[in-house]
Amino acid sequence: MMKILKACVCFAIILLCFTTIRAQSTNKKSAVKAVTPIPQIPPPGAIDSTPMGDWNSFSEVKLNLPIYPGPFKPTWESIESNYPGDPAWLRDAKFGIWVHFGPQASGESGDWYARRLYTPGTPAYKKHQEKYGHPSEAGYKEVLRDWNPKKLDPAKLAKIYKDAGAKFLMIQGVHHDNYDLWNSKYQPWNSVNIGPKRDLLKEWAKACRANNIRYGVTFHHEYTWWWWQTAFGSDTEGAKKGIPYDGNLTLADGKGKWWEGYDPRMLYGIDLREYKGVAEKSHSRSSPPSPGIFSKHLDYAKWYATNWAMRMMDVVEHYDPDFIYTDGTVQGPFTGNGTGTGYKADAMQSVIADYYNRTLAHRGKVNTFSIVKFRDKTSGIVTTEEFAVPENIKTNQPWIAEAPVGDWYYAPNFTYDSGMMIRYVIEAIARDGNAALCVSLLPDGSLDEGSLKMLKEVGIWMRRNGEAVYGSRSWKIPGEGEQQNGKLKMLPGGKLGQKQAEFKFSKEDFRFTIGKNGSLYAFCMTAPEKGAELKIKSLGLEQNYLNKAIKNVSLVGYKGKLEWKQQNDGLIINCPSEMPYATAVAFKVD
Repeated sequence: MMKILKACVCFAIILLCFTTIRAQSTNKKSAVKAVTPIPQIPPPGAIDSTPMGDWNSFSEVKLNLPIYPGPFKPTWESIESNYPGDPAWLRDAKFGIWVHFGPQASGESGDWYARRLYTPGTPAYKKHQEKYGHPSEAGYKEVLRDWNPKKLDPAKLAKIYKDAGAKFLMIQGVHHDNYDLWNSKYQPWNSVNIGPKRDLLKEWAKACRANNIRYGVTFHHEYTWWWWQTAFGSDTEGAKKGIPYDGNLTLADGKGKWWEGYDPRMLYGIDLREYKGVAEKSHSRSSPPSPGIFSKHLDYAKWYATNWAMRMMDVVEHYDPDFIYTDGTVQGPFTGNGTGTGYKADAMQSVIADYYNRTLAHRGKVNTFSIVKFRDKTSGIVTTEEFAVPENIKTNQPWIAEAPVGDWYYAPNFTYDSGMMIRYVIEAIARDGNAALCVSLLPDGSLDEGSLKMLKEVGIWMRRNGEAVYGSRSWKIPGEGEQQNGKLKMLPGGKLGQKQAEFKFSKEDFRFTIGKNGSLYAFCMTAPEKGAELKIKSLGLEQNYLNKAIKNVSLVGYKGKLEWKQQNDGLIINCPSEMPYATAVAFKVD
């Protein structure tokens, strides 16, 4: 009897192992199978042989995507008429961290490594050959295979960002490289299948909720199809001249290799260089091809727009973000012009309608928003200002100023300076905006010592001056001070680096906000010396900005009393005998 029992147990174990192995095998096959197959692609024509279709006369395609039921329909008119208004938390947040991180950090050569590794002469091309080999033999797919940011700890990082004063995080979901950083239902080239084997978005969502930080997910894959055209080229000189890069590989080429079953077209897209200007612009710093439609590839274009939208809807359904973000330079994705070159469809409207309907059903109200980068005023849409901050106060729509410290992806020799971060935030909030700053993670997912020190200093400043920042609104003017070319001197635009860190403000340069408590705050854009006399001209008795006489002036974070007096030509403030501040200070004016 005992022998029979042991035999049964052994058989059960063998059966269980067989079932598990079979299930794992089945899961692998299903993971690499596209939900909707890529349609038949016509043979590529000669480079620059096909004119782009006219985008003006091309009618917007209605994709008829499966939208979650609710009042929002896939039209701008429906979105605008049903959106209840911008959530208060966005206007109050003011400062966030942009977590712009993914496998392109592996290149240690700044932004757009994936595209530029296929452009001879660039730092990315050189770095890639040193680490992986020639892109005809080992391309970006090998970067994905080897990418494993073992020190990436969203729980730890979220706490660091919160301590730095951030009220929200912008988490990268997919960059132009077309690699999804979640357990993607519609893109087999993702972080669960290939690379770290982790659902990174799930980890970030959990960390944000644990730290009571709002978070959004960013999507940059709309113009991947022309962005990736470098991968279809080859060297034009040297030992590898004319040997195609790995973007030209097919699904069949993967047989017996590590990427067997993964279609390269799902990563790199297809060769579109036959359209005039596409090949040339693929090697530009940032410019898209000329406006137009990929008119010989309309079936593929429809599939591409549909897949783009379904991936975003997948994130909305499973990760419930507080906002979503789409990259671009024009009024939205799939517009036929600007970064939306190639096709015209209602993909963006469909995604937003689905998002707001889901929010309404699951949260009971729509307290989320959608960022469509650089879009004009539209109810339900938040816009961004990349690198620069508007010259004047901008209150007609909510907006977020965004910039990286150094670059959007890590590269050596960044300039670390908390002062430039703080002044960037002040410039934004004085004009009624928010600011989101990227502090690039190392390839292993950690922050280097310079970044940690910088964020710690920002946090100290935010805790001291938070009453002038969080929940604030712009005043009647953004500021006063030195004029340059007839305009108020501002922190220079662009990536935050040495130029911004060394930029000099004087004790005459001020920015203003109205705090949530109703008080007026005046930021001196530099740290005045002890005992220094300051003059804020806009707050003089003869100016028309104040309706009442000033009753009290205090230095935020300083417990002692200030000597001050309001004169016809300005408010005079005498700084205390101790001024232990390293950067901008705020004065509270009641």
